[in-house]
Amino acid sequence: MQHALPMPGDIGLTRISGNVGRLIRIGQWLNGNGFGDYQHAFLVLPGEMLIEAEPGGATIRSLSAYDGVDVLYVCPEGLTDARRDAICAAGRRYEGVPYSFLDFLAIAVHRLRLPFPGLRRYVAATGHMICSQLVDQSHQDAGVHLFEDGRWPGYVTPMALYQRLAH
Repeated sequence: MQHALPMPGDIGLTRISGNVGRLIRIGQWLNGNGFGDYQHAFLVLPGEMLIEAEPGGATIRSLSAYDGVDVLYVCPEGLTDARRDAICAAGRRYEGVPYSFLDFLAIAVHRLRLPFPGLRRYVAATGHMICSQLVDQSHQDAGVHLFEDGRWPGYVTPMALYQRLAH
């Protein structure tokens, strides 16, 4: 479900320009999500704040950081205020969690069915998250499962969020 104005618990999807954006697009293509226009996801928090995973670690900042940027706000249908509060509380607990570009590679290895013993355990144990993992895990921690397709926890890209929630 799409929103024009962000609400706490919503997911913001946006583009990343330059080489980093191109690398993420390639990673998402390898994961079966195509060459879509969304390479970054963040979670909207109360008080016009957000949390997002970045290379320096997950950061809480003002939602105004995205003023003038094309952002698509999405969420699963039927979220109650109590559920939104739980999602936001869960998201706040991930502040400072390190980022890992290797998780994009791990997701691609899994998608391509390349033999890599211990891959699932590796992704779960690193304690690192890419932006879409942080958003998905915050929802899971609050009892909201965005994906019911049997995917491994953490195996989600920004385009997977778009494909699941914006259509």
